[in-house]
Amino acid sequence: MKIAIMGAGSTYTPELFEGLVKRGRELGVTDVVFEDIDQQRLDSVFGFCRRMASRMGAGFEIRKTLDQDAAVRGADFVVLQIRVGGQEGRHEDIMLGLRHGLVGQETTGVGGFAKAVRTIPQVLSIAHSIEQLAPDAWVINFTNPSAIITEALQRHSRVKAIGLCNIPIDTQIEVAKALDCAMEDVELDYVGLNHLSWVRGIRVRGQDRTAEVIEALSKGFGPANVPEADYGADFWQALHMIPSPYLRYFYLTDDMVRTLQQKTLTRAQEVMAIEAQLFEYYNDESTWEKPELLNQRGGAWYSKIAVEVIAALLGEQPRPLIVNTAQAGAVDQMPDDAVMELTCDVSRHGVVPRPVGEIQEEIFGLIRQVKAYERLTIEAAVMHSRDKALMALMANPLVRTLPLARAVLDKLIRQGRFLAK
Repeated sequence: MKIAIMGAGSTYTPELFEGLVKRGRELGVTDVVFEDIDQQRLDSVFGFCRRMASRMGAGFEIRKTLDQDAAVRGADFVVLQIRVGGQEGRHEDIMLGLRHGLVGQETTGVGGFAKAVRTIPQVLSIAHSIEQLAPDAWVINFTNPSAIITEALQRHSRVKAIGLCNIPIDTQIEVAKALDCAMEDVELDYVGLNHLSWVRGIRVRGQDRTAEVIEALSKGFGPANVPEADYGADFWQALHMIPSPYLRYFYLTDDMVRTLQQKTLTRAQEVMAIEAQLFEYYNDESTWEKPELLNQRGGAWYSKIAVEVIAALLGEQPRPLIVNTAQAGAVDQMPDDAVMELTCDVSRHGVVPRPVGEIQEEIFGLIRQVKAYERLTIEAAVMHSRDKALMALMANPLVRTLPLARAVLDKLIRQGRFLAK
């Protein structure tokens, strides 16, 4: 079985690769190809992973290439983790938002929009190579903004694509800690979009434990790249769900913008500093163990969820996993082809969302509005349309007003970061 890692020069790659090494024989992995457009980053990460493979006794071949077609040719799985524009582009996205008093985070607000419109054409280029050279491959997408990229793949290519994020598994782990139980015993009633999701209920071995988990997690949890924020006890009581940490950008927008404006460094600059240390470690010929510093980079449990999904897609019996895919009638009020983050039964027969039914009024309006923004953003990127781009920014609840939408869009066009017709 061949696995191609697109964007393998990412500092995340050793996290993924360790998981493949540990379960490679079980999964039948024979060949892993590292692909990137940056020779220096690729050489560094590949060299480190080759030492890891040697010391851990990987039972498969690894190789590297700068050739997109060579990487995907004959692949069974293609892991997509590209970052068009690098961390420098991410920094510009963040500052584009903050200069206008807006959230610039890379998956929400103007930052998510800017990243999506420059990434979608590159992702679809890879998809078209896969269509020709590996038509039966599964695409495992980690590229942000994950929901938008996955929906672009599903609607504008013929590849089989599934989107992943570490937030669902992070949440499951936090719930297990709060209840002092095994993660495998935790069942989440999970619904929403990527980075716009809610846990509506928690069951452990059939017992409803929702209330006590909400009480425990209301004190705060979330990834390193999302600033802490306090909703207050009254909000938790009224919502009676566990919101994704990224919902702080929507529920406490002004507070989050002030927090980000007061930071000395943007998250992109923080990551660049961390990556400089990581590459120094990867370039040391004596190293082979995954560094602790990688936890500060973000993406905890990246390898676990990726390998679990690959294993499930190879298996006969369906396994429940929270992934991003077209909701296909699972949610009453949404278009069937709308990509959502839901519990799905995953097997070699496909990815089947479990029925959700009707979504509560408390959260449905925001989901539908953000989904409209996501779909308009995809159209803007595919059509290179200024009109669709303007409507996308107007639909985004973190932009809202016409003057701000115009200002942001005109800036992107002047800088050549959105090629509008």
